[in-house]
Amino acid sequence: MKNLDSVNKYLANLAVLNVKTHNLHFNVVGPSFKNVHEYLESIYDTYFDYYDAVAELVKMQEQMPIVSVAEYLKLTSIEEVPAKEYPIAEALEIARKDMEVMRDAALAIRKEAEEEDNFALANMMEDHVAYYAKQLWFMKASLTK
Repeated sequence: MKNLDSVNKYLANLAVLNVKTHNLHFNVVGPSFKNVHEYLESIYDTYFDYYDAVAELVKMQEQMPIVSVAEYLKLTSIEEVPAKEYPIAEALEIARKDMEVMRDAALAIRKEAEEEDNFALANMMEDHVAYYAKQLWFMKASLTK
């Protein structure tokens, strides 16, 4: 796997997003609280599933995924947010921006993986890109006034 650095950064982003999205989930407020609270839960569940699957794919390709919080914090491009109440629009906007980061990273990794004929990684990233596209559509529709 020639793009291990990119994949490990992606893994770091997934780990940090799992925690960050929990923060938004715990602290979102507003008239559609229950729906957004549950939606954010579905997102962090997916981030965790992706985190596990990406790390396992790295291992299957006889490489070592990063596995410590210290390493994640060194590599991540995701910015943490403080614990505070987040109005629904703000929480969704934060989640949307992070989702765009993940979509762009998955697209770049997919391209690199295709160039080295790493079909397992390319296919995984294709699935991730499709998920991100759908969630970005949901968020955009939810944020439309």
